[in-house]
Amino acid sequence: MAMEIKVPVAKPPWSKLGRELESCVRKAIFDFSLFDQGIEKIAIALSGGKDSLGLLFLLHALRGRGFPKFDLVGIHVDGEFTCGAGVDARYLGQICQELGVELVLCHSTQKLETLECYRCSRERRSLIFEAAKKAGATTVAFGHHRDDSAQTLLLNLFQKAEFAANLPKVHMHDYGVTIIRPLIYVTEQSLREFAQLYGFARISCQCPVGQNSKRKTVDLLLQEIEKHFPHVRGNMARAGLLYGSDKAAKP
Repeated sequence: MAMEIKVPVAKPPWSKLGRELESCVRKAIFDFSLFDQGIEKIAIALSGGKDSLGLLFLLHALRGRGFPKFDLVGIHVDGEFTCGAGVDARYLGQICQELGVELVLCHSTQKLETLECYRCSRERRSLIFEAAKKAGATTVAFGHHRDDSAQTLLLNLFQKAEFAANLPKVHMHDYGVTIIRPLIYVTEQSLREFAQLYGFARISCQCPVGQNSKRKTVDLLLQEIEKHFPHVRGNMARAGLLYGSDKAAKP
């Protein structure tokens, strides 16, 4: 008889940190109207890392508490080479089962010889969007946080001469889904501490390309700038929300 493995699940009553994170998520939902009226199901892009699992636990906790009791479905993309925490899909399946959340598995076709961030990202998103629609969800939540937004702002500025960060809500007209980012006010450090506190911290992305990506370069650059300007990430993310281009939201 196989021994049952207890998986980490974060649920209220929260610690002080958990309450702070839920408050940030609620504020983002209200500030940017992330939930459409009468929303019934939300898909979560579930890599299994601290960000996506943190998002799963927080959205699951606030259902029916000031919001409709919407359903959740996790969409996980696995494969030989794919972004994310490299976790076993069975581990995610146990977490979702514990929460009563459906889990849908998709498979990436990426191979080492053709691995490239843009191509991989496009494939992953297409798989996630199609799986979400098939599951009856046209709203897809991603675990992008405040620090991701600061990185995106610099990447767009340096590479495309565009002042544009992650938008909290984007309707993807070509795919027929809407992306939302409920963690847009949440820092990566607080998510890291949340994952450690509730026992779901795992090794981060081990993609051989991702470790040498332009995004990684920008993150290292921000670490250097932080030595002189400690609030640079928060200030850049805020500037992106206040003054950044919304071109990505237009058809």
